Amino acid sequence: MWLHAKALSIATAGDLFGETGASRNMLHYLNGTGEPLKLDVDRMLHDDSKFRSGIEQEHVAGNQEAWRRKALEEFKRAGGDKTVVVPVESDPLHRTLKSEEWFHAVGSHAQNVSGMVTVSPGTHGGAPHVTLDYQINVWDRYNWDKGKSTTFPGGIVIPDADMGRLHTVGIAQEFDMRGSSSTYAHDLDSPSTAGITPHDPGREGTRGDISRGDEENR
Repeated sequence: MWLHAKALSIATAGDLFGETGASRNMLHYLNGTGEPLKLDVDRMLHDDSKFRSGIEQEHVAGNQEAWRRKALEEFKRAGGDKTVVVPVESDPLHRTLKSEEWFHAVGSHAQNVSGMVTVSPGTHGGAPHVTLDYQINVWDRYNWDKGKSTTFPGGIVIPDADMGRLHTVGIAQEFDMRGSSSTYAHDLDSPSTAGITPHDPGREGTRGDISRGDEENR
């Protein structure tokens, strides 16, 4: 089918335009296995500043006071003299990635933050210390919606319905994708909001490099 060939050429060209994540995901769709794919959330955080700031403000800053209060209540309930760890999780939000690569690779998705709040007794009877360790979680279904179109690198515009037809006729296969970031820490005793500073994962190699995700997902 000409559309499959065209989609394959777009996916293959993605590496040349620096859109390795988008290339990897489309090739997985065209391979037609339907197997779940692991998302590189650390790379998404590094590449998309609006995604990163949204996580900081909506999920962490928006919940940290309630999480701190809940953990301190558990600390008191446990006697106030031993460390307690309380699991926390923010409500899922549906957002859209803004960087060109990740818009093509994932686009609209669900996201939340999950982690643990640790309360430790203060030294010499002082105030307890409260910290948060958390991960960012992202999940979505890789599919194509009717009524939309996507502009790919090189200015190629393809209606989403055409891409979705590859799934309908059994040439390609939709799949679930999800991933979690590395663990980040935030001092809940500090008046400042959390700041996520992901390391630079690098850009060397292509979608076939093991550094670009789990080998079984290629």
